[in-house]
Amino acid sequence: MNTIRVLLVDDHRLFRRGVAAALAEAPDIQVVGEAHDGLQAVAKSRETDPHVVLMDIAMPGMDGLEATRRIKAELPHVRIVILTVAEEDENLFEAIKSGAQGYLLKSVEPRALMETLRSVFQGGASISRTMAPKILAEFSRQARAADTGARPGAGLTDREREVLALVAKGGTNKEIATTLGISPKTAKNHLQNILEKLHVENRVQAATFAFREGLAPNPPSKS
Repeated sequence: MNTIRVLLVDDHRLFRRGVAAALAEAPDIQVVGEAHDGLQAVAKSRETDPHVVLMDIAMPGMDGLEATRRIKAELPHVRIVILTVAEEDENLFEAIKSGAQGYLLKSVEPRALMETLRSVFQGGASISRTMAPKILAEFSRQARAADTGARPGAGLTDREREVLALVAKGGTNKEIATTLGISPKTAKNHLQNILEKLHVENRVQAATFAFREGLAPNPPSKS
């Protein structure tokens, strides 16, 4: 069993300790460090080389968005999940553009948080259900504002569309490979081609494209 190394970043010590205590119940998750602001998060990431960083946004000094950009630039293999009380659209889109693989509210249940860490560790992407409609609306707005008459994604092959639909469902490269009967390396290559053709940077952005263009069912909203 692979152990998922997690770095906790939040300016509230009590919150960090609470999350650490909850994650300690998972045998496959290990908290390898804590940081109280973005600058320390960058330093701790270098020091501990975590698999996943749980990152707050609103912190004194360097905020979580800038820390995310710096960590992804220096340690691109590190996956970052934003964990915050904020639902503001600007923060959400900035986090995704900065390279975050997930965006969850602090009200998330511990079990759901653990599942998100496992999914992101395996190469998936995750956003809370309350966030999904906001992403769809904003990407639709941006698409209309930048519309030049050419339909986005028209250059995707049938296989790439199949891969994209599975990415939107949260599938990892290994799961996509199994479903389509191809190798994980081939699945990874298809995903890279998809990102380049759609001019997006990560799986979350690719998934929102799939939702917007009807290539995958929209994620359900909480009633």
